[in-house]
Parts: sequence; C-alpha cells; structure tokens
Amino acid sequence: MNKKMFSKKNGKSAKKNNNPSPTNPISVEDDRTGMTVETLKRAFADNLFYILGKNENNATLLDYYTALSYTVRDRLVQRFIKTSSTYLEDDVKIVCYFSAEFLMGRHLGNNLINLGIYDRIRQVVEESGLDLDVLIEQEPDPGLGNGGLGRLAACFLDSLASLQIPAIGYGIRYEFGIFHQKIQDGWQVEVPDNWLRFGNPWEIARPENSVEVKLGGHTETYRDEKGNYRVCWIPERTVAAIPHDTLVPGYETNTVNTLRLWKAEASESFNFDAFNAGNYDRAVAEKINAETISKVLYPNDNTPAGKELRLAQQYFFVSASIQDLIRIHLKTHDDLDGLYERFAIQLNDTHPAVSIAEMMRLLIDEHHLDWDKAWDITQKCFAYTNHTLLPEALERWSVSLFSSLLPRHLEIIYEINFRFLEDVRIWFPDDEDLVSRLSIIEEDYEQKVRMAHLACVGSHSINGVAELHTELLKQDTLKDFAMLWPEKFYNKTNGVTPRRWILLCNLKLADLINQKIGQEWLKDLSQLKKLEAFVEDKEFRKQWRAIKQENKQILADYIKKHKNVDVNINSIFDVQVKRIHEYKRQLLAALHIIALYNRIKANPDVDIYPRTFIFGGKAAPGYFMAKLIIKLIGSIAEVVNRDPDVRNRLKVVFLANFNVSLGQKIYPAADLSEQISTAGKEASGTGNMKFAMNGAMTIGTLDGANIEIREEVGEENFFLFGLTAEEVYAKRGHGYNPMDYYDSNQELKRVIDRIKNGYFSHGDRELFKPIVESLLYQDQYMLLADYQAYVDCQEKVSLAYQDQEKWVKMSILNSARSGKFSSDRTIDEYCREIWQVKPVNVELDNYTQEKAGLNAQVEPVST
Repeated sequence: MNKKMFSKKNGKSAKKNNNPSPTNPISVEDDRTGMTVETLKRAFADNLFYILGKNENNATLLDYYTALSYTVRDRLVQRFIKTSSTYLEDDVKIVCYFSAEFLMGRHLGNNLINLGIYDRIRQVVEESGLDLDVLIEQEPDPGLGNGGLGRLAACFLDSLASLQIPAIGYGIRYEFGIFHQKIQDGWQVEVPDNWLRFGNPWEIARPENSVEVKLGGHTETYRDEKGNYRVCWIPERTVAAIPHDTLVPGYETNTVNTLRLWKAEASESFNFDAFNAGNYDRAVAEKINAETISKVLYPNDNTPAGKELRLAQQYFFVSASIQDLIRIHLKTHDDLDGLYERFAIQLNDTHPAVSIAEMMRLLIDEHHLDWDKAWDITQKCFAYTNHTLLPEALERWSVSLFSSLLPRHLEIIYEINFRFLEDVRIWFPDDEDLVSRLSIIEEDYEQKVRMAHLACVGSHSINGVAELHTELLKQDTLKDFAMLWPEKFYNKTNGVTPRRWILLCNLKLADLINQKIGQEWLKDLSQLKKLEAFVEDKEFRKQWRAIKQENKQILADYIKKHKNVDVNINSIFDVQVKRIHEYKRQLLAALHIIALYNRIKANPDVDIYPRTFIFGGKAAPGYFMAKLIIKLIGSIAEVVNRDPDVRNRLKVVFLANFNVSLGQKIYPAADLSEQISTAGKEASGTGNMKFAMNGAMTIGTLDGANIEIREEVGEENFFLFGLTAEEVYAKRGHGYNPMDYYDSNQELKRVIDRIKNGYFSHGDRELFKPIVESLLYQDQYMLLADYQAYVDCQEKVSLAYQDQEKWVKMSILNSARSGKFSSDRTIDEYCREIWQVKPVNVELDNYTQEKAGLNAQVEPVST
C-alpha cells in the first residue's frame, strides 16, 4: 500500500490548502461526501485507520474492501438522508415491494457505477497500491434468494431508484442465505452460506425502529367502551423484528431508496432466573427459538416443523413491514383513512400473501377501523404478482397450522372468504362448483388456505410476468378470478437492469456501445436500436467479436481454475444456467450431448463442430430428481471429457454455486442461451434477457418471455423448436405415451439405453434408473416429444455458427433489439398502470463548513 495515503497531522487526514483569491475562492470538500480523487483517497485511508483500526502494516484484503465500502457508503448516506426527508416533507406515495427474496449480488461495483465514480475509485485504489477487481472479489455474494424471483426484485429496486420512484423493499435478513453448493463425486452437497461472517458494511441497523411480532396463542372477544365487538389476540410468544437498512442508489440520480430487511430476535433474550437456577439451556432458549425465524432462506418444509417455520418467516416479515409503513404514515397523518394514497404494496408472488389478513388485523384490532373501511383500504393498497403456472408452487397452508400459529388470521380469512363467497352466490346463483373453485379455503381431505386466492381477493391488481404467462393465468390457473374481475388482470413482462447486466458485467462491450451511440441507452435501453446502423460495418463486427472472445477467455480461465478443464474458446459456448428443475429440462440438453457422443463413438471422424456445454444451478435440497440430474450431467462430463475419441470436440462443465457474481462472468461469454422449458411452464425467465442483451443467440421453445424475445430480435435471429403450449395440453389430453417416441426413434433409443445400461455410472444400472423410468413411463415435461425437434434445431445452430460474419450480425441484432427487456420499462408500466406513483426529484444541498456542525432541535434520547 502507498504509505503517502496515510499522512496524518494532528490525528486528522491532511487536506489540500488552496490559496484564496477574489477569482479563486477556497473550495472545501467534505471527506464524507466529496467526489474528487484526492478526497476519496483521504476518506479511504481514514476509514481503514479509524473505523477498522488498521493501517497498511496489518490490513488484509478484506480490510481494504471494507474500508472502501464504507467510503462509498458515506456518499450514499448523504443522498439517502436527503431522499428520505424529501419523501416525508412532500408526502409522496411510496412503493413497498414485499418479497421473500432479494438476490442483490455484490454491492460495491454496482454502487460505484450508479454513483458515477467507478473510474475515480479505480484510480484511488491503484494509486494506493491495490487492485479494484481483487477488492470487489472480497465481497461475499449475499444469497438472499433462490433464483429469478429474488433477482427480479433486485433489478426492480435498481430501476425504482434510477427512475426516481419513492420505494422501500421489505424482506428478511437471512443469517444464512441459499446454501453454498459444492459438487462432490458429482453430487450436489449443501454447505451453509455464512455471508455475514465478517459483517456487512452496506447495512445500517435500526434497533430503535424494531417492532413486535406475535405468534401462536388464542383469541378472546370483548366489547370496548362504546359497546363495539372486538377481538384480542393473546399470543403464545412474541418476537422482536429488528430492521437493517441497505441503501439502494439509482443510476445518475440523487435518489437512494431503502431495502429494509428484518432480523428476528427474542423479546427477552436471556432468562436470568433460569440461568441462576443452573438451567443454562433454558436461559437462552427463547433467543435461539426466535432467531431461528430469520436463520435460513427457505427451510426444508418436508416436515411439520419446517412448514411451521416457513409460514412463521412469511408472517414475520410482512407483519413487521406493515407495522413499519403504518408508523411512517402516522408521522404525518392523524388517521389511516388515506393509507392507500400513501403506499402501494406489491406482493412478489404468494409468499407475502398473508399480508392481506395482517393488514386487516392491524386496521381492525389495533386501530379500530370498521370492517368495510379496513377492507377498502386493504384492497386499494395491495397488488399481486403471480410468478408460476405450476400448481404445486401455488402455496397452500393447512388450516390446522394456521389455527395454531396465526389463530386471529384464520378467523379473518374465514370472514373474508364468507363475505366474498356470499357475493359470488349473488352474482352466480346455483353454481356451487364455481363457489368451491373460488373459495380461499380448499375443502379436501385436509382443509387448506389457498394463498393465491387470498392474494387475488385482497388485491386491486393481479399481474403475470410475460404475455403468454398472463394469458395462461386468465385461461387456466386463475381463470375463475379472470372471469370475475377481468379489469384486475394486467401483464407486466419482466425485465433486468442494464446497469448490472451490461455495464458492470461486460464493461468492454458497454464502452464499444458508448463509442457508437453515446450513453443514453443506460437510462433508455431502447436506444440500443441505434446499433443496427453498424451491423454492416466490418470493423465494428470485428470489435464486437473480439470482445466476445475476450469474455470467453475470461470464463475459460475460470473453468480451468475451478474445474481443471481446458476449453476451446473457438468452440460454441452452449450455456444453461438456472435453477435445476425438471420443467426447465436440463435433462433434454444432456440427452443431446449423449446423442453427439454416440455419433462420435459410431464414427470417430464424424464432422461435429466443437462445443463447450456449460451448466450451472442449484437443486432444492429435498428435490431428489433435480439432484440426480446434476449427478448425470457430471457423470456425462467425466466420460466425454476424458474419451480420446472425442478429440476435444465436446466438453461438458457443471459450474458449482451459480450466483449473481458467477452470472456476471457467464452471460457475456455465452454464444448460445438454452431456454428450453416445456411450453406453458415457465412464467417468464430473466436469464434469457441477460443473454440476449450480451449478444447470445437463444435456442428455445415458445414459452415465457422467449416469445417476446423472438418477436423483438426477429425470428431469423432465434432458434425455435418444440411444441407450443396448446400442443402440449392437447397431447396430454389425448393420452401422451413417451414409449412411442422411444420405440420409433433409434437415435433417441440409443441415447436412453446408454444411460440405462450404466455407461455413465460405472456399470451401475440402478443409479440413473429413476431418470430412465421417468422418461419412458411418465415424461411429465415431454422431453421425448420435443427431442428430435431440439436435436435438429441444434444442427442449425452449428451450421449458423460456422458462418462467423452472419453469426456476429445476429449477435449484434440480439443486443440491439433487447431494449424492451429493461426493468426500467417494466417499472414504468407498474407506476403508470398499477401503482399510480410518480417520480420525485431529490436535490442535494451543497456542502459548506457552516452546515457541518450539529444543530439539535430536541433533547438527545437517554439510554
């Protein structure tokens, strides 16, 4: 480290002393907010010295990263405080985004870009003898999400701030995020993701704003002093919800919004009487039980205890969040009548759907509004986003669990359901089948609460996340609600933020784009259309391809380091990275690899263009089949990568622990994006958008947002195959028999037989038997029906790639025509059509020494 950085005088960092003159007045920058290189260097040194208590003699790379993070956070805090005060003073409407997941990715690089100081900080770090890229790698990747749902929430927060929309994200501060995935002997092994082990410089704890969350117990009725019927919830236990705020800056704005994540703590964390009596376990039992709620993302809910913990998590964060926004509202308002004019609450899938009942409980039981007024406020506050067409993913909680954990909420849900179904009977007399289908309570062998139904009834808006998805919701999954309230249904096709998914992860491509069309595309992605003017520019195509090759080399180096596999950067990088699930059909891609391998074994001189197949993604810990698919891919890799007959024409790699940071290496390097889910199963997908923005071609079905990507980029720049959603439903309805395809397609038969005969399992025919039997006797996701179309389409990919001039043109057009898929566009549509929220400009005050001191207007709070 450069020791000049640590020049101290009288315990303070030295400041540059400009000589004043009438034409050159003294310019003073605050070390906490100044943006010049010299000021940033001083702040970096001060934070290392005074906050961490380190200097260059004993600081680690983690220390330097932490000091730099505090330096950047200081600049955010100034903007955050001004943003918050502006919202409060102007009494603006605020979006509250409720999500069980926020997969934010690393903060440092993204915050530098949004603050506009990336290059200056790089200079600061280099002049201090360090490497910015190395420091960025010290930051753990917060695993507060499982996949697309959480990453979408993160993109939305970025866009909300960038569009200057007042917003708060609400979720859970999981102590352990989604597990760290290791691959041992080809199997997924889950390791705890202790992302908070060394602290988190990006968060600010707010214990003074903690709230109490009740659980269990029973209810009692009484009459208040006016004779009104009231219900009191007597909980079995209470938990303290402690907010931790992460600051979310917009791109090239002064707006810094808040991500508020709740940590669970015991109301009384230590039982002194039990301790003195020698019962040391009981002395801390309440603390342990309470902290379990925010301990881990998505506990395994295969057991009754797991189900209870998962429901407790969902209720914990929505109760704390609604109490919090009511507290904010009552700072400037005398009552809650206009709460819906101040807050728009978006439910990100069904996980936070219990919010509907909690809002009603707080309004009725705690603030004593009458039912009709409370229900009107509730419906006007809430909007619901559905993210799935899979019936098993639409949450249902047993009535018995609700009764024991949330007794008051069950009563409220019963009342909501009673009133709703009475209306349905008036609207549709003598149609008890419709009543049964619409009911929030499912009457089966075990009564269950249908959380999606609760969200639909309690919200003023219901939206899907791609055009096909929304249509299928209206036609199938939620068709009765769509018939009842067609005006409630909207489509809001997902998007991703170009700041992280082009500028941060593909800086050289972003620089090339800037040279050609300027920088406005980062705030209006439709500007990428201007790149079409350069498609026929040979020099531009050469630069475009060179950047792709550089990105492939970076990924190849990563693969070599972590997998010890050499890959050819001139091969097609064929990539499928996403959550491992049968409907996403990683298995179909595996069958294609085996088909190519079989061709080589039959004729070692066969003409096969080189390919590198890259997989990544996590399987849910309890999802046996998904974990077996990972094992199969690894087993195929073990055989293919070592077989001398292959002659490096095929390489197969499974990259462990796919997360946001790894995605930032993969998306820019991909040639081919695999989006091959069974038509009608994928809600939208966002990985498909990230690939397209970075110039990858898509091979895919007409599913989710693939349809809209194909419409935008042009069908000639998209490799389409497979059954449509209508054909899938029709084939299933007419009695689909996968054995027909196995018997009639000899290549397919050889592929499956290769697995069945134990070729990839050292002769063990039992290991992959569940996969073989699933394919031959069930094939729920119709891999065999789509197999030949997929393999034929892959042949077209190989031919197209060999014409590099044409391929690069296609690559440029994929990127140039991806403007629709910015999350800025999605958020703008939400604001105009659902939330009725407008941008708010935040003006920063200029720093002066006169304003630097405190001028407290109240007595300090005593402790």
